[in-house]
Amino acid sequence: MIVPTIEGDGVRLRIYRPDDLDAVVAGYADPLTQRFMPSLPAPFERQHGEFFLREAVPEAFALGGCAYAITDPATDRVLGGVGLERVVAARRQAELGYWVSPGARGRGVATAAVRALTDHAFAAGVARLEVLTHWENAASQRVALATGFRREGVRRGAVPRRDGDRDDLLAYGRLAGDPPGPTPRLLPDLPGGELTDGVVTLRPLTGDDIAFYTELHTVPDVVATIVPPVPPDAEEIRRRCAWAAAHWLNGDRADLVVVDTASGLPAGNLGLFYQEPVTGQAMIGYSMLPAFRGRGYQTRAVQLLALWAFAETGIARLVAGTLPDNAGSQRVLEKAGFRREAFLRSRLPGANGLRSDDVQFALLAEDLVREAAGFDR
Repeated sequence: MIVPTIEGDGVRLRIYRPDDLDAVVAGYADPLTQRFMPSLPAPFERQHGEFFLREAVPEAFALGGCAYAITDPATDRVLGGVGLERVVAARRQAELGYWVSPGARGRGVATAAVRALTDHAFAAGVARLEVLTHWENAASQRVALATGFRREGVRRGAVPRRDGDRDDLLAYGRLAGDPPGPTPRLLPDLPGGELTDGVVTLRPLTGDDIAFYTELHTVPDVVATIVPPVPPDAEEIRRRCAWAAAHWLNGDRADLVVVDTASGLPAGNLGLFYQEPVTGQAMIGYSMLPAFRGRGYQTRAVQLLALWAFAETGIARLVAGTLPDNAGSQRVLEKAGFRREAFLRSRLPGANGLRSDDVQFALLAEDLVREAAGFDR
């Protein structure tokens, strides 16, 4: 697999040279690169870059893998790096890794480089490639999906952290015989990154929302609707916020913050759980801070999400459940066009080891059309 250059769409992969030292040091010393490549020396200094170019790169090729600089074909400027490691020749498989310098991010550099190296590897006889990435590294997950890799599972405790603990890694795989092109997504991105009707705005939950999410889940009647009704601890809240993008990209859930558009303040949350892609059914759940209740915000948010779900995804039916005595939540659903369909006895785990009944509501696309005239109620 040793070739001097591999041409890609707007990038060129080439063998590292000694004069790449400054670019390698700058790239590997970058905080984000350090965060997601915990095996790198910290701080990463010139002697580490010299060792990488002198020892690590030749070793990668000697072990059946490769390590290439990603460069700009017009200027030869180093934009990042990409390579294959952990080669298992008997299985014709390898692990693919990549990094991009801060100034080259957001331009499709990693996607073009991964696609070029993947095509080259398959042409050389590799049958399977893997990409392993942290839960929080949504950018890397987007690259994997854009280049045809499919998420296959979670490697628990797969990589040691600098503090001595271990992190899980998401495993993406691609076979030589997989269809070309990006991996289809069940839940696409929101258009422009948000949904709004001018009164409320829905945006994805992120790692910056920990304080808001913590405040929301100290409200007693919010905790009462959690399944089970136990307040999440600090680590669970951190994961929910930091891992929200990974769940969205995987298509199993979309966590949103309901924002008061006028003030820009977070008012509540709204989640879509795509539990049955085969049947086209998804479930929603929501909570609102007390200061923003009584303004119709939650109904507006539910309608915005439903419009997006029916128009942009394969979802054909939305369901939601409430506790029998939660009249406020039931009014939200009814105003949003949902219809009551069932009363399920002892469906949910309740407080103190007891069970709770669940009132089920459902919404179809045609129901939403009928309610459109009453959107501003």
